[in-house]
Amino acid sequence: MAGSLEGLRVVDLSRVLGGPYCTQVLADHGADVLKVEPPQGDETRGWGPPFDADGTASYFLGLNRNKRGITLDLSQPGPRERLLALLADADVLVENFKTGTLEAWGLGADLLQARFPRLVHCRVSGFGADGPRGGLPGYDAAIQALVGLMSINGDADRPGVRLGVPVVDIVTGLNAALGIMFALKERERSGRGQFVESALFDCGLSLLHPHSANHLLDPSRVPGRSGNAHPNICPYDTFATGGTPIFLAVGNDGQFARLCDGLGAPELAADARFASNALRNRHRDALKPLLEARLAAFDDCDALADRLVRAGVPCAPIRDVPAALADPHTAHRGMVVAIGEHYRGVASPIKLSRTPASYRLAPPKRSGDPAA
Repeated sequence: MAGSLEGLRVVDLSRVLGGPYCTQVLADHGADVLKVEPPQGDETRGWGPPFDADGTASYFLGLNRNKRGITLDLSQPGPRERLLALLADADVLVENFKTGTLEAWGLGADLLQARFPRLVHCRVSGFGADGPRGGLPGYDAAIQALVGLMSINGDADRPGVRLGVPVVDIVTGLNAALGIMFALKERERSGRGQFVESALFDCGLSLLHPHSANHLLDPSRVPGRSGNAHPNICPYDTFATGGTPIFLAVGNDGQFARLCDGLGAPELAADARFASNALRNRHRDALKPLLEARLAAFDDCDALADRLVRAGVPCAPIRDVPAALADPHTAHRGMVVAIGEHYRGVASPIKLSRTPASYRLAPPKRSGDPAA
């Protein structure tokens, strides 16, 4: 079945995470993506264990399916000419070279735009090319620290911690894919490509909602760490039960009333201190122990969460990664896919009714042969 991006040709010079994540999104939906690696390869090939039978790390495998691969040493004139030949037939170029690298090789954005006027050239960068931090390299965890994400993540009485996944890299890759699609749509009108940039710094700042919105409305309000609790909503936190903990994500008064009914505590919904979200926020220190006293009667968190969700109360048991991947609904949604005998990965979350994602090629193997 043809994907929605069938016929789109992408040359992928990117490495590590943001760029490869972007191009895998495009590849899953039918784009022909050619991954160009330097002679030493994408460094994530060595980011393990675990490694597959060929010695390639799972980190690389999780970001590079549905791509063909070649090796080019772009520091040399001959391979640069080979790249220009590839770009002659390409719609999109994705790269994450440090600012100035392509320019030093005579492959800067202006030159490429003049030579290939329909080319959409996307750069994933740390900070953009100019400004006080322009041209500096960016790394996910350092950006999390710099933009304030660590200041809001963790418990109040301990130093901030990074999020457990490279969320800045991932959202930068998603925004890069979105920017590419915007540029391709505009090209239908103008016939011209353009330069697209997705910077980790910008994308990290974009993730700060609602903390940034809270501070911009009330500058005296300095967001801080509150564990799993939400700064604006209550009860929205981890709660102890008679078994494993449960996360309650109650967003409105109706949900709170249903929660209280489900716990056999309708008097809490009738308590004037908890009559609205604003009041529950004000009295959250009083509300949490009252809810946990009721939750202590339930020793099967999975069963409790299932019953509450079906009653209209947003909540979930706190589970580990193997349990999430083995969930029957994960299988129902087709969210773990296989290619051949040796590749398994998490599927595209983008579901289209007529042109769904497909899984055609395992990640490319290392090869020194430019024709591989």
